[in-house]
Amino acid sequence: MEYVALILVAISLALDAFAVSITNGMTAKNFNKKTAVAAALCYGGFQFLMPLIGWLLGKSVEKYIARFDHWIAFGLLLIIGGKMVFDVIRDWNKPEEEIKPFILTPGKVILQGIATSIDALAVGISLSAGSSISIWISCAVIGGVAFVLPLFGGMVGQKIGKFFRTKAGLVGGLVLIAIGVKILLEHLLA
Repeated sequence: MEYVALILVAISLALDAFAVSITNGMTAKNFNKKTAVAAALCYGGFQFLMPLIGWLLGKSVEKYIARFDHWIAFGLLLIIGGKMVFDVIRDWNKPEEEIKPFILTPGKVILQGIATSIDALAVGISLSAGSSISIWISCAVIGGVAFVLPLFGGMVGQKIGKFFRTKAGLVGGLVLIAIGVKILLEHLLA
């Protein structure tokens, strides 16, 4: 039963990265299979590391991390999403060939990876309180799911983005902002 719970936790942790990947696939001019794999590796890597770090830190720092983790995630996603929305609005009436495309850079992927995996840090802290499953198995499952779902999401987003063309950046930016707001509200209302 504990393994079923672990898989469900892993899926819930990966859903934000999945949504971000759909957005990247829809909007990034340079998005391709190689980019999708690299981004998914980044998200999966952060989702693997964050519970491990949380487990190592244990309960001693939980109250400090819980105070601001949601604000960091919210801020990062607000900045990235807000810039995407701003760029689309700025270029709204320009011909498509004059619009500067959204390029997914390693820095943007890393920021997205951090923003979508901070909650996994708290999961690691809770795992330190006691779990019959090895921390390495837990991290591998969490990281693996956070690799597979975003990889799939990026490919789906790329297919969807072909229908929206340049206005996909508006949808994508709003989705990133919505994910940030969701993370913030989940923590503030908990």
